[in-house]
Amino acid sequence: MRYIILILSLLLTVASLAQKKAEIEFQVSGVCGMCEERIEKALDVPGIIMAEWDVETKKAKVAYKTKALSEKQIHQLVANVGHDTSEIKATDEAYANLHGCCKYREGGGGCSGNEADEDDHRPE
Repeated sequence: MRYIILILSLLLTVASLAQKKAEIEFQVSGVCGMCEERIEKALDVPGIIMAEWDVETKKAKVAYKTKALSEKQIHQLVANVGHDTSEIKATDEAYANLHGCCKYREGGGGCSGNEADEDDHRPE
């Protein structure tokens, strides 16, 4: 009986210490491969397990630890680099720092997003 109680106690302790994980999917405005790189880099922070943005669907998929970050904080990370999300609009200043081809509000999308092109993709 003692062993059963000890095992149950250990299981409850381990379960309470484990961090809860969640996955979310949300819209993020962007137009090209450079946008994809920027968005995914913004989400490369402690607490985020996996993040990817699809240029065709304009959706970000993020797996994260709920004790480390909230959904709102994740949206804010993306907005901070100039991309509107379904919850938070990027500031005009952050948006202005995007390269011209990445300016989705103005119909951008003429760039390839290749790393070799990045020198030519400085904010205007």
